[in-house]
Amino acid sequence: AQALDMTELLETRTADPDMKKLGLRIHVSQTDEINMMQKWLEARGQEAPGRHAHHMPGAVLMPGMLTNEEMETLAAAKGVEFDRLFLQGMIKHHQGAITMVEELLASYGAAQDDEIYRFASDVFADQSTEIDRMTKMLAGGGF
Repeated sequence: AQALDMTELLETRTADPDMKKLGLRIHVSQTDEINMMQKWLEARGQEAPGRHAHHMPGAVLMPGMLTNEEMETLAAAKGVEFDRLFLQGMIKHHQGAITMVEELLASYGAAQDDEIYRFASDVFADQSTEIDRMTKMLAGGGF
């Protein structure tokens, strides 16, 4: 959900149309991932955390999550500085997702459920592709 918070900042913090396109793609894909995970948990009688659970006191930062200080710095930035911080932060966020997928797949007996295996594989592929795209944008290579 933190990625959604980040992409929502794009509307008022960047003038770059490529950044806005990237943000829209990330927003759509992250929303789909969140919905899938919530439905999966609910179907198994588990409580799905709310959209802003990561803001709760005592919330544990998952791999790739930006700290409150990093989010405040991002929210205060504008223009090219915002774009740089956004790309660096979103790369960190996506690398965290890849780390969690790798840990899941390396755990004995994990991802035996076909739905979870497909989901984890899709997350790995999508996040890796977006990291490549954002790395090129940081280097000035665009899409």
